[in-house]
Amino acid sequence: MPRDIARFALENTMYDHIGLRVGDLDASVRFYTAALAPLGFVLCSRDDAGAGFGPKDAPALWLYRHAGKAGAGAHVAFRASDHAAVQKFHAEGLKAGGRDNGGAGPRADYSPTYYAAFLIDPDGNNVEAVRT
Repeated sequence: MPRDIARFALENTMYDHIGLRVGDLDASVRFYTAALAPLGFVLCSRDDAGAGFGPKDAPALWLYRHAGKAGAGAHVAFRASDHAAVQKFHAEGLKAGGRDNGGAGPRADYSPTYYAAFLIDPDGNNVEAVRT
């Protein structure tokens, strides 16, 4: 992505929040609590129906308990402050029940400065931490 477009995207956030349906809310809360902590995000809200994660008092990722058929899975990428945060996201997410979908490292085929790690969450979503 050209630098001027990337800068515009950072200054003009497109999304207010994202919601994911989850089958096992407890497993998903454990996974996201561990994987998102290195990125500076915390569990902001939790009840029997769902949970919200984000900066303190500003949840932007919502997990909703869903008993129906699993979907095809989504891809969500979280911005990391540095390479160490990407590495820790991957390590902590694996310990909390995520499955490896690409360890921390450069992704030169995306861009020369793209550094990311990928996990599959307990519901089959592809979750990424990225530093560009």
